[in-house]
Amino acid sequence: MSNRIMRAAVCAAFGCALLCAALPASAVLGGAPTPPSGGAVATSRTPVAHVASSGASAASAAAYTVTQTTLSTGTVVREYVSSAGTVFGIAWSGPIIPNLPELLGTYFPQYDSARAAARAAQPGRGPLNLEAPGLVVRSGGHMGAFAGQAYLPQALPAGVGAGDIR
Repeated sequence: MSNRIMRAAVCAAFGCALLCAALPASAVLGGAPTPPSGGAVATSRTPVAHVASSGASAASAAAYTVTQTTLSTGTVVREYVSSAGTVFGIAWSGPIIPNLPELLGTYFPQYDSARAAARAAQPGRGPLNLEAPGLVVRSGGHMGAFAGQAYLPQALPAGVGAGDIR
C-alpha cells in the first residue's frame, strides 16, 4: 500500500474513532427531551416566545422551548421542544459533529440512506443538504468547526419556520 493510501486509511479510522467516542447529546428527534448525559458540561432551558404572523401576543404564542447543552467536546447542541413535549428540531455547532445516530434516533436510517444516495450522486466533500420526506438535515463545516440542523417539517409548531432552528 502506498504511503498516501495508508495515511488516508489511518486518518479515516481516527476520524471514525473520534465520532464514535463523542459523548451523547440529550435530544432525540421526534421523541421526548431527555436529561443531559454525564458528558454535558452545561445545560440551560429557555422558553422562547414566538409571535405568529397573525399578530398574536408573545405571551400567548410561546410555541416551543430551547434547551442548549454544551458537551465535553465543546460542541453545543440545541433541542427545540414543542409545547406538546416533542423534539421537532435539533441544531449543533462546535469542533466535533455530535453522535448523529443518537440525535436523530429512529430517523437516522432514513438520513443515512439519503446521505449515501446524495454522496453517490455527487461524490466528494462539501455541505450536506438533505430534504427527505418528513426529515430535513443540513450539515457542513470543516475540521474543528462543524454546524448543522435537523428538523421534522411536519412537526414544526404553527408560525415556526426552519430559520428558527439554529
